[in-house]
Amino acid sequence: MSNVLDEVLEGFEPSPQLLSVMARSHPPVLLALDIGTSGVRAALFDERGSEVAGQSIRVDSHSSLAEFGAIDADVLLEHVAETLDTLFAGFYQSDARIELIAVSCFWHSLLGVDAAHRATTPLFGWSDRRAAQAARQLRAEYDEVKTHARTGCRFHPSYWPARLLRLRAEEPATFKSTRLWLSFAEYLTLHFFGETAASVSMASGTGLMDQRTCEWDQELVDAVGVDVAQLPEIASDHQTFHKLSSSYAQRWPQLSEARIFPAIADGAANNIGSGCSTREKAALMIGTSGAMRVLFQGEPPDRIPPELWCYRADRKRVVIGGALSDGGSLYRWIRESMLSGEDSEWIEDELDRLDADAHGLTVLPFWTGERSTGWNPDARGAISGITLQTHPIEILRAGMEAVAYRFALIAQALEPLAPGASVMVAGHALISSPAWVQILADVLGRRLNVSERAEASTFGAALLALEAAGKISGIEDFSVPVEAVFEPDMTRHTRYQVGLERQQRMYERVFSETQ
Repeated sequence: MSNVLDEVLEGFEPSPQLLSVMARSHPPVLLALDIGTSGVRAALFDERGSEVAGQSIRVDSHSSLAEFGAIDADVLLEHVAETLDTLFAGFYQSDARIELIAVSCFWHSLLGVDAAHRATTPLFGWSDRRAAQAARQLRAEYDEVKTHARTGCRFHPSYWPARLLRLRAEEPATFKSTRLWLSFAEYLTLHFFGETAASVSMASGTGLMDQRTCEWDQELVDAVGVDVAQLPEIASDHQTFHKLSSSYAQRWPQLSEARIFPAIADGAANNIGSGCSTREKAALMIGTSGAMRVLFQGEPPDRIPPELWCYRADRKRVVIGGALSDGGSLYRWIRESMLSGEDSEWIEDELDRLDADAHGLTVLPFWTGERSTGWNPDARGAISGITLQTHPIEILRAGMEAVAYRFALIAQALEPLAPGASVMVAGHALISSPAWVQILADVLGRRLNVSERAEASTFGAALLALEAAGKISGIEDFSVPVEAVFEPDMTRHTRYQVGLERQQRMYERVFSETQ
C-alpha cells in the first residue's frame, strides 16, 4: 500500500492554499533572527521547532563588518528592521501574533552608548586590529594563562579588554562620555525593547566574563578602567523582554505581544542547529571566517588548551573551539584578484584536477590577522614559492589548503576534549566548493559529513529559545540529516602532513620576533 501511495504522490506539489491550511495546523509561534557580519536572515518556526515553509528571508548587507572591522551600528540596526519588513510583507497570516523571538548574533562586537542611548563609537567587529598594542600590554602586565583559564579568552584585539584599554588611552573623551558598553545584540534589544541584559552566551565571548561563575571578571574590569555598572546585566537563561517599543510595535503588529530572549552567539547557535550539541559531534564551518567547535553540557575543562577559546551557549552548556579570521574572505580575495573572469564551474573543475600540495607554494592565511591557534595580533598573510610558472588557480588551491592546515591544528587541540568526534561541516563558502570539503577531509584524515541544513544558526537560536520556553524537551533531541559524506584519501593525507609542517616552519620563521 505504501508503494502505491508513494507512486500517487510522486511529483505532487501542494498549492499555496493547501500550504496555508497545513501551516495553520501548526501556526508559527517563534521568529528567529540570525544577524551575521555580512547579512541578516529571519524565519518563522512552529512550537515543535519546524520552520514554516515559505516564511523566511535572507538579506545580504552592502558593508561587511568582517571586511571593514567597524561600521555604523544604526545602519545595521535598520538593516535588521528592513529584513523584518520584507519577511512580514509576505506573511501569510497577517493578523497572527508571534509569541517568541530568538536571536543569533555575531560574537565579540563592541560599541559604546551615552545616557540617551546614542552610539558614542562605531560598532567594532572581531576583525578590527587597532587594539594590538593594548593586547601586548595586557600580556606584559597580567598572567595570561590564569586569565585564559578564567575567561576562556586570550589577550587579543578581538576581545573587549584590549579594545577598552585602547579606547581609554587613545580616545579619552569618547571613553569618558560612554555610559554603557554593549555588543550589537544588546544594542538591538535596547532600541527594540528598551533592555540591555546580555545572555551568558554573548557575555562569554567578550573576554571579560568568568566562565565558571558567569559573572563579570572583576580583575579585568578594573584593569581596563570601567565599572561593572557600565556593562550589561548578565541575564538568566529564561529571562525575556516583553515590551516592544511603540514605533516598532506599529511597524510589526505581528510582534506587538512577543517576548524576546537575549541573543545567543552565532557560533553556539550554529553548533545547535547543526546537531552538534554533545562531545560526539564537532561542527566545522567556513563562511567569511571559519571555526571548529564542540558544544556539550557541563563545565569548562580545568585546563583550556592555549590554542583554543572556551565560551558558553547558556549556563549549563559550554562551547570550546578555535576560530580562523580568514576563510571565505581569503577565497574571495584570491578569486576576485586573480580569477575574476572565470566561472565557478571552471574553477571547481580545475581545483579537482590539481593534486595535493603539488604547486610548490606555502601560504600563511592571515589576511585578516590570526586568532587560533597562535593568537598573534601582528600576523599578516604571505605567499611563498611563486615562480613564473605559477598559475592563479594554484594560488587559490594553495590558499584553501593553507586554511585546512590551520583547521588541522585546531582539531589536534580539540581531540583530548572530544576524542573521536564525528565532524559536521557547514557554511556557505565551504559548501559552495566540494573541492574544499575534500581538501579538508584529506588534510584532517577524517570523514566529513555535510549538513543538510544550510541556515544552522537560525535553527539553533530557535531550538534554544523553544527549550527555554518549555515548548520542546531539549535541543539534544533534534538531529540534522546528512546531505553528503566526504571520505579522506589517506595517501593525500600523508602528503599534506609535509605541507603542514612546511607551513609551520614558515610561520615560526616569519613571526618568531612578534610572539
